[in-house]
Amino acid sequence: MKRPATIEPAKGKLAVLLPGLGAVATTFIAGVALARRNLAAPVGSLTQLATIRLGKRTERRSPKISDFVPLAQLDQLEFGAWDIFEDDALASAEHSHVLRPDHLEAVKDELRAIRPMRGVFYPEFVRRLHGTHVKRGSSKADMVAQLRQDIRTFMRERACDRAVAVWCGSTEVYTHANGVHASIVSFEEALAKSDPSITNSQMYAWALLKERVPFANGSPNLAVDFPAASELAREVRMPIAGKDFKTGQTLMKTIIAPGLKARMLGIHGWYSTNILGNRDGEVLDDPDSFRSKEVSKLSVLDNILQPQLHPELYGDLVHKVRIDYYPPRGDDKEGWDSIDLHGWLGYPMQMKINFLCRDSILAAPIVLDLVLFLDLARRAGLHGMQEWLSFYFKSPMHAPEVNAEHDLFIQHKKLKNTLRWVMGEEPLTHVGNEYYE
Repeated sequence: MKRPATIEPAKGKLAVLLPGLGAVATTFIAGVALARRNLAAPVGSLTQLATIRLGKRTERRSPKISDFVPLAQLDQLEFGAWDIFEDDALASAEHSHVLRPDHLEAVKDELRAIRPMRGVFYPEFVRRLHGTHVKRGSSKADMVAQLRQDIRTFMRERACDRAVAVWCGSTEVYTHANGVHASIVSFEEALAKSDPSITNSQMYAWALLKERVPFANGSPNLAVDFPAASELAREVRMPIAGKDFKTGQTLMKTIIAPGLKARMLGIHGWYSTNILGNRDGEVLDDPDSFRSKEVSKLSVLDNILQPQLHPELYGDLVHKVRIDYYPPRGDDKEGWDSIDLHGWLGYPMQMKINFLCRDSILAAPIVLDLVLFLDLARRAGLHGMQEWLSFYFKSPMHAPEVNAEHDLFIQHKKLKNTLRWVMGEEPLTHVGNEYYE
């Protein structure tokens, strides 16, 4: 893909469309509302807080990312959502028990005004939830048509200039792409026939791309991770990214595992268990939904450690992942990791990690960055799969001929180098030999 000659300015309102108005979405929306009023800091967001080095170290050029690339401003964002429950954003946030009452009180009017549009919901894909605020239609093609009308109506009524969408809904049961997902033609024929292999998230993604809205997938669902969606994204020249927000335990794995591998320390076993009590935990209590998350989580270590290249260190690795739904914990996730490793001469060691994190607090800045970066990508003419956003995902989408990159630090370099490339700056190699010649 060629470097963009120009980048359209970020003028007017940017619609932020969120399938799913639960804990993650409401924490994100409330956080943006608080940050706009300088009532709280958007900690965790690269677009708001991070700097980027340009040129040689001796040049001492390290602007904030927000000053370097032309991003939309927080006060330009206009929020819309779909959900299978009719609670407005305030009621949903109160039910989620993520944010303090004083934070919600400060932005209650803004949250109360965000009422979800009826959701598309086929319960066979999310068995533990029973939606009451759902669309009715004659076929899945009809559902897509209704979603497209929702988008048009929202854009018109809110006077928005462009839009971005991020999936913040529940994890669906584990599914495979099949012949239905092979091309635009086959997928749209299957929509008309209400093919049972087309999921809720795929209908949202299809409708959004048809309306030329960039889409990021925050769950392990196959929302856009199939050939027909990639073909459509290229045809309408819209960027897509995914999948599955990299938040708690997997974030730690992509930090710790690269460090152990960099030192060539061996690993025999990595046992991970999670305790989670929010809606996501309830959904993942279903074995088929958990399978989607398990596949997403298990892929990380193999790709980072490359056991095929280092069989003596990682060839016999046993990697186990468990998630337990425990309602009293709510959105406060607890992740336990027990790592059995070995060092010089094969002597054993152990590492124990207990990460007491807040799932939606870690996810909210990811949503914000994806919104702003995808909007930037669209205005820069970047389209199709955006691998440079892998930094934010457990199962990064990637070209079929290459392996996914899971190392957080490589992902971070790729993201910043892409921003440099977009703006006409030289990517950094960090070699630095010129200082010692």
